[in-house]
Amino acid sequence: MTAPVFVVERMPTGPEFVLEGPEGRHAVSVKRLQPGEDVVLTDGLGHWAEGVVRAAEGKDRLTVTGLGVHEEPAPDPRITVVQALPKGDRGELAVETMTETGVDAIVPWQAARCITQWRGDRGAKALSKWRSTAREAGKQSRRVRFPEVAEAMTTRQVAALLAAADFAAVLHEDRDHDSTPLATAELPAGGSIVLVVGPEGGVSPQELAAFAEAGARPHRLGRSVLRTSTAGTAATALLLGRTGRWG
Repeated sequence: MTAPVFVVERMPTGPEFVLEGPEGRHAVSVKRLQPGEDVVLTDGLGHWAEGVVRAAEGKDRLTVTGLGVHEEPAPDPRITVVQALPKGDRGELAVETMTETGVDAIVPWQAARCITQWRGDRGAKALSKWRSTAREAGKQSRRVRFPEVAEAMTTRQVAALLAAADFAAVLHEDRDHDSTPLATAELPAGGSIVLVVGPEGGVSPQELAAFAEAGARPHRLGRSVLRTSTAGTAATALLLGRTGRWG
């Protein structure tokens, strides 16, 4: 069992660190860590320090010693999933499983056929939930570099993101459409990979045309049609294996 991960705003600057606040409470009152147990502290940006619990005090104070800060190299190629907004809580499910799998960035997309609309306070609250989900899933999966969850993008903004990628694809389930398997697509050795996952109603012809102009061709995963909340996770896993990041 690997050591539990706790998030800190700033990495330790000395050999000892006191973990307090919500993370300290989780370590002391929920995980019930005891002296001598290993822990990992991270800022979620790739910096991490492994240490040993020296003392657990009260309900939310954990003293960790033996710390030395390390940095995990940035992943290459970098995998970004543009996720059309699912309905209900399936958006958080998509973020959670993509994070656990190993995606590097998630971009919420307000597609034409999305039932869910992110506007005003509702949009800000939904984005906050996605970011919180990514953080918690990153901790649970023992990551030290959490995925970035961007502001919601329009189709035009997504097209610009695709145009700048080293490899861009739209996951499209239309059997009659000229799509190729993602499993056999030619991938770059490094750089950025961007995948678009459409809504339950599918990517519209206008959106497909805009993305094709940006250099993103339709690709399929397999014969079955995955829901929008699971397609990004399946595609990420496939690419992590094909690029050697899972090895």
